[in-house]
Amino acid sequence: MICTLMHKRLAVADLELDDATAFIQKINTVYAPAHLPVGVLPGNGIVDRAALNEWWTDRSIPASRSGIREALETLDIASTRLLLLRCYGLSLSDHYWICPKDSGLTWDRVNFFENPFSDDMGDVLFGAPKKDADFDFSSPDNTSDGFLKKRWKIINGKRCLIKGGSNPFQQQPFNEVIASHIMQRLNIPHVDYSLIWNDGYPYSVCEDFITPDTELISAWRVMKTQKKSNSHSVYQHFLTCCQSLGVTNIVSALDQMLVLDYIIANEDRHLNNFGLLRNPETLEWIGMAPIFDSGSSLGYDRIASRIGMDHDTVCKPFKKRHEEQLRLVSSFDWINFSALSDIGEVIRETISGKSAIDFISTDRVEAIIQSVEKRIQVLHELALSHQPMDIADTVENDVEENIAEDYTPKMTM
Repeated sequence: MICTLMHKRLAVADLELDDATAFIQKINTVYAPAHLPVGVLPGNGIVDRAALNEWWTDRSIPASRSGIREALETLDIASTRLLLLRCYGLSLSDHYWICPKDSGLTWDRVNFFENPFSDDMGDVLFGAPKKDADFDFSSPDNTSDGFLKKRWKIINGKRCLIKGGSNPFQQQPFNEVIASHIMQRLNIPHVDYSLIWNDGYPYSVCEDFITPDTELISAWRVMKTQKKSNSHSVYQHFLTCCQSLGVTNIVSALDQMLVLDYIIANEDRHLNNFGLLRNPETLEWIGMAPIFDSGSSLGYDRIASRIGMDHDTVCKPFKKRHEEQLRLVSSFDWINFSALSDIGEVIRETISGKSAIDFISTDRVEAIIQSVEKRIQVLHELALSHQPMDIADTVENDVEENIAEDYTPKMTM
């Protein structure tokens, strides 16, 4: 396929893609180097084709997505990367797309922010059989990331992401709602989640926080804008990259994220689960994106008796343990602990009803509450004693693998 990489209405570069694999084979004329995806233009000014292919592949559904193997078989398609060609690589997270040569397509005609999209792909991803005729691949579901089952749907005119949980407890949708309540009480900018049920299973629902005038640039891509020094920690490197881009107020935003992740024992804040917002036309950096995707937390895959045991709780994106990551917080003065006084009742109310108890027992709910209240108490004691633990940040105990959690069924005993 001969096509042009577009950024909204702006032609960025002419590309040649392999129809059989969807890999970028050749980069021809580059029209707007400043609008190339973040991190694919090294210091020598020559577009790195391998880096551009990595960015392009990262737009596709992960091969380990729950149910994706069955969906590909249903669609008779060899790989998720080929699905990118069926929807021109369009997404609801940014404004990049590919325009096939001589197609006459325009951004205003094809973008998913302002135009309807098909439910066909989402239906298949949720286990429905493929329609016999007139199957429409035009959907942002082809460019959704993450390992959990999910789909986009237009609800009351809003672009909404519907996301499931993992066995055996299906806990992630409940966790998203609980995290939303905590952040609302602490005035932390966040994406708001609600809970729905479908065919006996819980799902979280949130509106798209990206608009026709903004786009999300993941921390992973931000950190590719500068070469990392071996003496700099992951945290320091992210700050350095943000500072070089002229983004301000990053430390306070990270303080909020790290405190939230400590309270809920988040195990999956990898580098694609937070990032910066940018104006896609002016390329002006707006600041940190609101916090989203906090479901892999609260001991989501552990038996009740193991929830709250911190020694083997996974931590990302900066340090291996939450206690070490908490040392990076510059101030606890902003935390209104009284606003969290009813968090136990909030958790009970969120995980209530017969349908919820089918997955999450009362003992499990109480274990979650005890874990959260214990962590809030630790934070409160730190705040009263003085401030964060005052040590210099080093590369010691840095996270080594900043990849998304694998939801292959497992139970920590």
